[in-house]
Amino acid sequence: MKSQQNTQTMKPATAAKKLGVYLPATPASFQEGVVSRAELNELQANPPEWLRELRANGPHPRPVVAAKLGVSIAGLARAGVTEALTTEQIEALKQERPEWLEKERATQAEVRKEAVRLKNLKQEKEQEKESGAERG
Repeated sequence: MKSQQNTQTMKPATAAKKLGVYLPATPASFQEGVVSRAELNELQANPPEWLRELRANGPHPRPVVAAKLGVSIAGLARAGVTEALTTEQIEALKQERPEWLEKERATQAEVRKEAVRLKNLKQEKEQEKESGAERG
């Protein structure tokens, strides 16, 4: 087993995911190398022009596209959106408000509402348990 040192490296795909960018849109030097933890931290703290440009205009990876549209990644897939989109394309979708987008946003809102309900229910049960223990 390799000893883990402070010089941990990651594949470009992992680094791109952590940076929230679409790997095929990154420079070749980024795609072909490995990224150390220190390099990743430096990219996050002081993003170079190519990284600022990608974050601002895309193309964006599906998790970012989904977040910007307010839908799930599965919702994108159901709608047939499988490729990376630019900020301009995302904004156009927001303006057009296609039926699938409205439907997926409603679904996502329901999922969030249910998650909050379940969290509150869990907290109530824990509080009941605690108050019951105090009485007993």
